[in-house]
Amino acid sequence: MVEKWRLAVRSLLTPRLLLSHGGGGRETSDVVEKLIRRLVPRELWKVGDGTGLDLLDDAALVPVDGGRVAVTVDSYTVDPIFFPGGDLGLLAASGTINDLLMVGARPVAALDAIIAEEGLEVETLARVVNSMVETFKANGVALIGGDFKVLPKGSVDKLVITTVGIGTVVKPIRDDSIKDGDKIIVSGYVGVHGAAILSARQAFGLKMEVKSDVKPLTDLMLPLIEKYGDYIHAAGDPTRGGVAMLLNDWASKNGLVIVVDDAKIPVTEEVMKYSEVLGIDPLSLANEGAAVLAVDPAVADEVVEFMKSRGYEAANIIGEARAPRDPRHKGIVLARTRVGGFRIIEPPSGEIVPRIC
Repeated sequence: MVEKWRLAVRSLLTPRLLLSHGGGGRETSDVVEKLIRRLVPRELWKVGDGTGLDLLDDAALVPVDGGRVAVTVDSYTVDPIFFPGGDLGLLAASGTINDLLMVGARPVAALDAIIAEEGLEVETLARVVNSMVETFKANGVALIGGDFKVLPKGSVDKLVITTVGIGTVVKPIRDDSIKDGDKIIVSGYVGVHGAAILSARQAFGLKMEVKSDVKPLTDLMLPLIEKYGDYIHAAGDPTRGGVAMLLNDWASKNGLVIVVDDAKIPVTEEVMKYSEVLGIDPLSLANEGAAVLAVDPAVADEVVEFMKSRGYEAANIIGEARAPRDPRHKGIVLARTRVGGFRIIEPPSGEIVPRIC
């Protein structure tokens, strides 16, 4: 009898990992689905009536006496460590906080594990850690523990931070709760972080700098959850793989068709130019300070106005979820083009922008 792990290896159809397997797109999904979920017994995918590997949301929900706790874990690595609009420390803290917010939780605590490369400047480490700590502090999140290691030069590229975030659930939000007719809302310009990393690495002849949107969304999401929590049927921060990957995940999980309108998607001129030069759909570029929501149509306009009142001026309804007329169309994401036709938004594939978060 062939061992389960060997079958999982064969199912990936590649003997070695590529950068694209960690890029957050189709190849990452393959690793999670064909390797990790395949090796974990289904009864261990979650705790009780909580969520975990069954849902693959931004954070897992764990039932405890009298309520639920949200837990998330992520590793952060970005090149360069200091980029326009932020740095690795701000990125790690913001990503941790935002993952908890997207499942309807109030972030309360975090742990970190830092792996540094031998020879890294102590000043660089201090600046990054200070940025992370100050971000947690400003958002009322305690840093309650962690780990620190140094690996030989060449074993790791500069610095990697892994964080665990813990939150108390205010109103649980599950990404498998989207309904026919729900409106899709974005809180800000799409693709900004991915374009910022691209601009920091190489200008491509464009005389412009794009600043990352990286920041915690506590000031937006907690008031939204408290006021409109019963009407928010899904929430996500479009990091690796961008809005394109997030919407494809939602369409697949809910068996729906999601249709967006290109003309309503907020994209800055700078991001659009970088996308055009590289032949990349801006929907495939990451954000680190924006939320995407699926909201009951009865309150969608109110939610957008609420976002704008809190300083998120680019917030907009960009599309809606629909029940497919043909079962074969389940899980498809479509975009209405500016000339009136439609295009399929595929899950991103390949090395879109490696090492961005």
